[in-house]
Amino acid sequence: MARTEKLIIGQRLRVLRQSLGLTQAQMAAELGVSASYITLIEADQRPASAKLLMRLAEVYDLNVSELAPSTDAQLGADFAAALKDPGLKLGTLPRSEVEAALQASPRIAAAFVRLHDRQREAALRPQAEDNPLTDRDKIEALAETSRPVESVRAWFYERRNHVDALDRAAEALADELALMRGEPHLALSDRLAAHGIRVRIIPHSDMGGQLRRFDLARRELLLSELLGQPSRRFQIGVLLARLEQEDVISDLVAGAGVADASAALMRVSLANYFAAALLMPYARFLAACEAARYDVELLGHRFGTSYEQTAHRMSTLQRAGARGIPFFFVRVDRAGNISKRFSAGRFPFSRFGGSCPLWNIHAAFDTPDLVQTQVIRMPEGATYFSIARTVARAGGTHGAPAQRHAIGLGCDVAFAPRLVHADAIALDRIQPVDIGLNCYLCERPDCASRAHAPVNRRLRVNERERSLALFQFD
Repeated sequence: MARTEKLIIGQRLRVLRQSLGLTQAQMAAELGVSASYITLIEADQRPASAKLLMRLAEVYDLNVSELAPSTDAQLGADFAAALKDPGLKLGTLPRSEVEAALQASPRIAAAFVRLHDRQREAALRPQAEDNPLTDRDKIEALAETSRPVESVRAWFYERRNHVDALDRAAEALADELALMRGEPHLALSDRLAAHGIRVRIIPHSDMGGQLRRFDLARRELLLSELLGQPSRRFQIGVLLARLEQEDVISDLVAGAGVADASAALMRVSLANYFAAALLMPYARFLAACEAARYDVELLGHRFGTSYEQTAHRMSTLQRAGARGIPFFFVRVDRAGNISKRFSAGRFPFSRFGGSCPLWNIHAAFDTPDLVQTQVIRMPEGATYFSIARTVARAGGTHGAPAQRHAIGLGCDVAFAPRLVHADAIALDRIQPVDIGLNCYLCERPDCASRAHAPVNRRLRVNERERSLALFQFD
C-alpha cells in the first residue's frame, strides 16, 4: 500500500459539501465513512488521507488537486520564491505562515508575485544593458520574465493542461477519418488533399535546416526526410488544425487576452495540442492508458506515436467525467534547461534556475532509452512518483547526431499503484529522495549536489574545514 499524505482540507470540504446541497451525514454515506469523521475533518481536527481524497475525486468527479491545500501549486512555488528575495529581508519564513497567507488571499499573493517580477526586471535590466555577460544567471532570470512562453504556460496550467473544445473536435475528426482502422498517414494526407494541399517529403539538403514548411503558393506541405513517421503525421495534424480549427483557436487566443509573440506562440501550442489529440483520440487513448497501465512505450506502438508525444498526451487527460491520472510532464536537455513543462496536477515548477540535480530526469542521460523510476519528495512534504527516459530529437546524420533530451513524467505517489512502472517498487517501504525546486530556492542543508547557496541565506565559509557540500549557509 502506498504511503499516504495527510492533509487539512476542512474549509474546502465544507464548501464542496454545501455546494452539493449535502448534509454531513449524506456525504459520509456516499463516501462510506462515518458522519463524525466528516465533522472532525471540517473542523480541521482530523487530517484527510490520500485515500479519502481519491474517494472524493471518484464520487464527485473532482481532480484531487482541487481539494489539496495548495490548489495552485505554481502560485505557491512562485510566491515562496518571491518571499525569499534578499531585498525583502524576511529570512526563512515558516512554511505554515506562507501557506496561511496563500490560503487567506491567493489573489493578493498572485498580485505580489506579479509586482515582484516587474521589480526584478526593472532592477536587472540596467545590468543586462551595461554588460550582458556580467551575471549569466541574473540575465537568464530577466529573460524568463519577459518570454511569451511564460504566459502560454500559465494559461495551460490554469486549465490543468486540458483544452476540451480542441480535444472533442480532434476526436470527432479521428472518428470521421477512421484513423484507428486504416493507415493514418494516408487518411491524413487524403484529408489535406481535400483542401487542395499535397504532402511532399523533401531531402534534408533542400530544406535549409527546416523540418516543416507550408508553401501557400504551391499548396504544398513540405516535410524533411529527417522526420520519422510519427512526426510526419503530427505535422500534418498541425496544418489540419490551422485549416479546420482556426475559429476555435482564435477564440481561445482572444479569450486569453494575449497579444503579439504570446498570441503567436499560443496559436502554435494549440495547433500542436490538436495534432496530438487527433493521433491519440481522447476516449480511446484514455481506455488504452488504463488497460496498459500507462505503459508509455507500449501505447506509442499502439497509436504510432513517439515516446515524447505519448508522454505529453498523458498529461492532458483531464476531461470532466473521464479523467486520467493527473501527470506532470517536463523535457530537459543535458545542461538542465527546461524546454517544456506542463502539469495536470499540482506539481510546482520554478520559473528560473533549472531543476534539482537529484531528480532522476538528469540521471536518465546515463542510461539512454531506458526508463528510470524514482519517488521524490518536495520540501513541503508532497511526494511524487517520477518516470524518466531520454529521447532523440528529429534529425541525426553523420557528423551531426540527433540532440537528446530527457522526458520526465510523474504524478502524486497515491496514483503510483495504477502504473506498470511501479510494480517492482515497494511503495510502502521505499525512502523518497528529497529534492527541491532548484538550488537557488532550496534550503535543504548539507546537500552534496548543491550548485548555489539559497538566495535568502547568508553564505558561511569555514577556512579550516571541507565537507561534501560545497556551500554552507546560516
